[in-house]
Parts: sequence; structure tokens; C-alpha cells
Amino acid sequence: MNDTRDMLRFTTAGSVDDGKSTLIGRLLFDSKAIFQDQMEALEHSSKLRGEEDVNLALLTDGLRAEREQGITIDVAYRYFSTPKRKFIIADTPGHEQYTRNMVTGASTADLAVILIDARLGVLTQSKRHGFLASLLGIPHLLVAVNKMDLVGWSQERFEEIADVYAEFSEKLKIHDISFIPVSALMGDNIVEHGGRMDWYDGPTVLHYLEHLTIAADRNLTDFRFPVQYVIRPDQNFRGFAGRAASGSVSPGEEVTALPSGRSTRIKGIHTAEGEMESARAGDSVCLTLEDEIDLSRGEMLVRSHNLPEVGTQLDAMVCWMDEFAPLKLNSPYVLRHTTREVQAFVRTLAYRVDVNTLHRDREALSLELNDIGRLSLETSRPLFFDSYESNRETGGFILIDPATNKTVGAGIIRGAARDVPRLGPNHTEEVEKSANVVWHSGKIGLEERIERNGHRPACYWFTGLSGSGKSTLARAYEKRLFDAGRQVFVIDGDNVRHGLNGDLGFTAEDREENIRRVGHVARLMYEAGFIVLCCFISPTRALRDFVRSLFPEGDFREVHVRCGLEECIARDPKGLYKKALAGEIPNFTGVSAPYEEPERAEYIIETARGSVEECVDELFQPGSADGVAQQG
Repeated sequence: MNDTRDMLRFTTAGSVDDGKSTLIGRLLFDSKAIFQDQMEALEHSSKLRGEEDVNLALLTDGLRAEREQGITIDVAYRYFSTPKRKFIIADTPGHEQYTRNMVTGASTADLAVILIDARLGVLTQSKRHGFLASLLGIPHLLVAVNKMDLVGWSQERFEEIADVYAEFSEKLKIHDISFIPVSALMGDNIVEHGGRMDWYDGPTVLHYLEHLTIAADRNLTDFRFPVQYVIRPDQNFRGFAGRAASGSVSPGEEVTALPSGRSTRIKGIHTAEGEMESARAGDSVCLTLEDEIDLSRGEMLVRSHNLPEVGTQLDAMVCWMDEFAPLKLNSPYVLRHTTREVQAFVRTLAYRVDVNTLHRDREALSLELNDIGRLSLETSRPLFFDSYESNRETGGFILIDPATNKTVGAGIIRGAARDVPRLGPNHTEEVEKSANVVWHSGKIGLEERIERNGHRPACYWFTGLSGSGKSTLARAYEKRLFDAGRQVFVIDGDNVRHGLNGDLGFTAEDREENIRRVGHVARLMYEAGFIVLCCFISPTRALRDFVRSLFPEGDFREVHVRCGLEECIARDPKGLYKKALAGEIPNFTGVSAPYEEPERAEYIIETARGSVEECVDELFQPGSADGVAQQG
């Protein structure tokens, strides 16, 4: 019977002394889910406190401080079952300073039970808990108006509270909300009706819990299988173990491996008990594939025609959990998403939410303990994600402090970051401050220069990690083109910082300004008929796309000079990696700042696999689109 009953996870929340722990204790007691030894311990604890009756709240108040104060501080988890369903309860604290605890307890819940003291009515904290439940994507909300015995079992009082909270909930993304009047202390409407509120003809709390439909809330469409481990007992078997985060899959179905993008079909689904005909969300299985595909922990199998978003820019809501260190912009964190761990940087903080008033503080510069804010993150490697609203498994993540290994933040993904950097072609007004200026065209047109030079101008943008060989390759290519009679010049990242960009540092903002200036200089040289070769790390795609937007279609060439970080560190021609690894150089790409590999580079040059001349040969191909080689 245990194998066929489904599981309902729910969390309880409310203001201090609203009776959350008492309600859970009554629920367990009246449903006969308390063992004899637990009952004896409750009786003993109640006597020590001088209480004549058994205090059922002590069942979930596990910490000594909780028992002494009669409040909930930590998250208490309890399991019980009935013939119809199994349950996991998360009893979360009501204090504002324990917001992070409620976020933790509610993160996997299907339902939130919010208690309201009938004497006090809807308080600020009652609204805060509703907002948090909405933020965390909990699809169902049960408002239990408790302590009805202290307001004379008044129907008018219950309806008044229900109307106020229903009006407030219209501002939230909660599609299913129910109200039940209860007395946790007396047991009315918890498991049985009790007969003292004849005017209420709705379900009891237990009946509601047993009959709530949750199957439609589970994402059974988007198959997502994060790989946890590769099982290779012998050379005849290669399987990928993990837990299906969402969706379902059967043998023969086509799947795609991320990030490689290679497609194959499911060959078999294996468990310790034998092979299965299908695997669905929550199943821990080992998948075998029809084709040999290189997969490892942190990568993902998905259905080929139903792909998640893939990217390094995230728009997210984060609850900060570190009581000692606030959030720091542009500092490195470890982001753990499903089974994948990547380095991440918080680039911008859009606003901090006042969870009591729902006010958005757009002047906030950081987040501290229990703060919730909307921010944009940038990761060093792509993540495979869905919005939290559509898939809670692949839409959630945690942030870890790499120095202490502490979990400092819990986040939900709203989607890919849509904000265009200030260098974007649609945002140039933010940097173009000059007024009353007009572009002057000369009497010599570009076509005349092409005819005189014998080739089209072009911009080659060499991007890659420090030490990958960008400048070496560009200088060699410059010599090859010059010997062929071409008008060519190299703009090197170090050289421009001696004069033109000598006033800039290496913050994200200064990097943007550095590339903005160089991009426009390169465009001026293009207008002069030059083939201009630019050597810049330019770590983000947004920066490189901005420069691309300055040139006519086809005259900008992105050259990804690809070289592994280990090889670049081993080369370290300028000694920069040694200083960066020692912490002497902040925001160093590849070490303390991310690098986004190009997705649409015209050339990919592996400098570790060939000599400089061989790499130049890859650029200098007859029939190349720029017309340089074919004319000389």
C-alpha cells in the first residue's frame, strides 16, 4: 500500500503563537500518528513546564530554546501517513529574522498552510508568508483561521478574515486558495468537525490534505535528467546514473546530451530491481544509450524536441542566508544547480524586496541575512535551466561561499537575463554624451579604397584567455597579410592601455568602456580600408556582439583562440596567472572572473595543437570570405 500512495509535502507558517506547532501536533495525535514513547515524552515535558494537559506543540518544537520560549526557530520535519496518502510536514518559524528557514522548508512544498490568529486577524507577517509562498511557486494555499474558540466560534469573524486575505492574495501568483476555521487546541475541524461550528460545511484540514489534487502540479512534460555518476562495471556496460528531475522517458525515445548537443536514443532504463519500461520525475535510475556519448557529472540528458534554456546570464530572485557576510557584487561564488557546479558572479542587484510591505528598494546595494532581492548572475560555464515557475527542479539553485563552503544564498531562476549591457547597440545613448556633432564623410569612398588596396577591409577580433596566443597569432597573421600586400594593422589590448585607454582599470564597467573605445577605433580603421586585427580577451559575448554590430554584415570575423586554462597557466608568459592565483590581481578572467566562449565564431583556432604557422594557415585559406587570400 505504501508503494501506491502518493506523497504530499506541505509547510506551515504563521505569526508567532498562531498555533502552527499545536495544529501539527493535533493533526498527528488525532490521526493516531504519535507513537507511545513519543506520547510519554510529551506528557513528561508538559509536566516539567507545569501544564496539566499534554502540550502537543512540543512534538515539533525540537530545540531546547524552542521548548523554553514556546516558539519555533528551526525547521522541524515530521512524517505521517493515512490510508489515503503519505505526508511530509515542514513546520517553519514565523519570526521575520527566520525568513531563510521558511524559504528552506517551503522550497519543496506542494502546499502552504498559513495560520491566522482569529483574535488578531490578518497581520503583516501573515501577508509576508503568503508572498513567500507565491515567490517559491507553491501552487496551493490553505489559510487556517485558528483559535476560533477564543472568538466564540464566530462565523462573522472568520468570514471577515477570509475576505481580507482573499483580497490581498489577488496581488500574488496563487491560483488555489482555501479557508478553514479551526481550533488546534480543541481539535475542531482538524481531523473531525467537532460540532461547535455548525455553520461551516467545508472539509476538515485532514480531509483537505488527503484529497488535494497535486498530480497536475508536477512537471511531467519536460524530461530533464542531470547526470550524477557514470557507471562502468566493465567494458560492456556504460550507464549514466541520476534522478529524473522532471518529465518521463522510455526506451527508444530520442534524447540530446547537453552541453555537447549530440543526439541519441535511450537503450535501457536500469534499477537495482531490474529494467524498467519508463522513468518519470523522481525516479533514480541508470540510463544506457544506443550511441557512445561522452557524459559526466553535471551534464544533462533532455528530450531532443523539448530543450531547456542554455546560457550563462540568469535573472533570479535570491534569499540571502549568511548572517556574517552580505552579498558582494562581482565577487566569485559557487553556484550549484542540479548536479552542476560553476563559478558565478552577481553582476547587478535590481532591487531588494521588503517582505512585509512588498516594497521594492531599487537603491539597495547589497543583501544581508534574510533579505530577498532580484539580481542578475553570470556563470563561468553554461547552465541548462528552466524558469522556476515551469520547473522547480531545474529552476532552483544555491550559492556557496568558496572560501568557507557555506551556503550563503538560495535562488529561483526567473529566466535568462534580458537586460542589455550598456554597450548594447540599443543603449548607445547611455555612452554617447556628445551633442551637436555630425558624422563627416570624406571625398574618398570605401569602394575606391577597396579598388586601390585590392582587398576589402575587415575586422578580425581575436578573443580568448590570457596566454592563449591571441597576440602571437595576430602578429603572425599581420606579417602574412602585409607580405601579400595588404593594408593591415594590429590593435593589441596592452598597447591601447598605454595611451588611449590608460585611464581604465579592469572592473566590469572599465572593461566595457575599453572595448567600446577599441570597437570604434577599429571601425575608423575599417573606413580607412584597413584589415584591422584586434587582440582582446573581451570576456563576455555582449561585449563582442557590440563590436560586431559596428560593422557591415560579413566584415567582422570573430576568431576564438581556444586554449585550456591549465595550458594557459602553464604558459603564463606575463606572470599574470601566478599573481591572480595569489590574489594579487582581482577580476582576472579565468581565475576570479568568468569567460564566455563564443557561440558563433567564424574561426576556432586551437593553439595547443599546432605551430604558429599552422594556425595562421587556418586563417589564410584560399577562397576565404574576406577576399584577402584569394586576391594575393
